Amino acid sequence: MKGLLGYVTVMEINKPYIAMFFIQCIYAGMALFSKAAIAKGMNPYVFVAYRQAFATVALSPFALFVERKNSVSLSYNLLWKIFLVSLFGITLSLNLYYFAMNYTTATYAAATTNTIPAITFIMAVLLRMESISIKQWHGVAKVLGSVVGVSGALVFAFVKGPPVKFMDWYPAIHKEISDTKSGTFKVEWVKGPLVMLLANTAWSLWLIMQAPIVKLYPAKLRLTTLQCLFSCIQSTVWAVAVERNISSWKLGWDVHLFSVAYCGVIVTGITYWLQLWVVEEKGPVFTAMFTPLALIITAIISAFLWKETLYWGSVCGAILLAGGLYSVLWGKNKEGKSERNEQRPERKEETVLEGITFQEN
Repeated sequence: MKGLLGYVTVMEINKPYIAMFFIQCIYAGMALFSKAAIAKGMNPYVFVAYRQAFATVALSPFALFVERKNSVSLSYNLLWKIFLVSLFGITLSLNLYYFAMNYTTATYAAATTNTIPAITFIMAVLLRMESISIKQWHGVAKVLGSVVGVSGALVFAFVKGPPVKFMDWYPAIHKEISDTKSGTFKVEWVKGPLVMLLANTAWSLWLIMQAPIVKLYPAKLRLTTLQCLFSCIQSTVWAVAVERNISSWKLGWDVHLFSVAYCGVIVTGITYWLQLWVVEEKGPVFTAMFTPLALIITAIISAFLWKETLYWGSVCGAILLAGGLYSVLWGKNKEGKSERNEQRPERKEETVLEGITFQEN
């Protein structure tokens, strides 16, 4: 009985860690299943349209019932702003992401997500939404982390080196693929990673645009659902304009249906709630620290199932990516603590003044 109680206690304490491991497994699955569907011939733009449709359907019931008491009026001006945020954030990012999937690997897709904090920081500085203090260690850490993170993504994409032998489980197949590579393939291999970085840049822009929009419309779940709906409409219009073949829109009981349902319902739905809970329990820095785990899971499964070759250059790039990510996170964490410490003396001074005023009255 004591053993069972001890096990329950340990599980209770470690719930945030278990949740984050589960979330990163889901994100790894997103990269793997998306790549599988597109490799099987699914149009990437059609994929995005269906994914956002599934996401909208999955989130709508919760948005209607969970936040029914938190009703905020929607003006035409606010709707237009949400529409634009969806267009230049979610729609642009996802369409670039899945287009790049044609020319790169699931492992690289998982790797480049580690650049999002660094790119977001750089864009926030350029837009004067974030300040840099080079005189303090946390400012140096954020700048260096951003440079190292983006450099790591480029190293991961363009520097190969010898294959990692203990993960090279299909050497004959890999040699055959390597021998058949042409100049066109090399051009596409450059195009894929660059477009993937553009997708992450668009996603970083979307993250930055969330702050002012949330102030105008604080019902976060409804806001997310509205953005998914607008993104679905925008992506459908774009996909119809690009892909006129009706057969490309048909979903059978195969990897195409499973992938869009997985990305729309599980990735957008379940991870939204889990990640929100972990952020409330442990904070955003704790949540972001687990991001490299999705890369590790994706790399192992890709090498085993999809017969992808992992190179030492990519390993070095991944280390730089993770190092840059943690440097930015450390800098943000230290900066937050420094700001809170600066506010405390001011608050104490206000309290003392209030006490003096009260005594005088």
